[in-house]
Amino acid sequence: MKNQHHPIQSLLANDSQANSVSQYLTFNSGGECYALGILAIKEIIEFGQITKIPMLPLFVRGVINLRGAVVPVIDLAARLYGEQLTAGRRTCVVIVELATEEGQIELGVVVDSVNEVLELSAQDLTAAPNFGCRIRTDFIRQMARVQDRLVMVLALERVLSMDEMAGLVALSQEKSAPEQVAV
Repeated sequence: MKNQHHPIQSLLANDSQANSVSQYLTFNSGGECYALGILAIKEIIEFGQITKIPMLPLFVRGVINLRGAVVPVIDLAARLYGEQLTAGRRTCVVIVELATEEGQIELGVVVDSVNEVLELSAQDLTAAPNFGCRIRTDFIRQMARVQDRLVMVLALERVLSMDEMAGLVALSQEKSAPEQVAV
């Protein structure tokens, strides 16, 4: 006999999924409030000494030494809006772990400030808008309703796409390379 679920069990299973709660770190960047799933975040560190690497796009701040590991640092405001963040006293670096084809990598993301960790249920989340945002809509996974405001839940794998960023690095290097003059 096939294993069949009773209709009430199916309803309870669907209800428990709808009531499941996930945690998100909220932070500010470029005057907007964003959120990231807490599972992608390894730690938050004070904004400090970043070693600049020449000929990289504006959104790549450089690298930091994190307990002996060289970690690239991305300026989220520059990545989203094209304007580099001016560091303030609440500026920090969120260390995230990103899955790539080569495995897991760590990246630092510079943000204006970190707010809080929120617990959000499926009812608190809605689909990303197709228009009306100051950033690319494919960077937004969902919108979260938090009290009387909306918070953009970022699609980290798109915002920090290694393939896309590598292409932008190559393009910026081509633009900054001196033109050769035929003699």
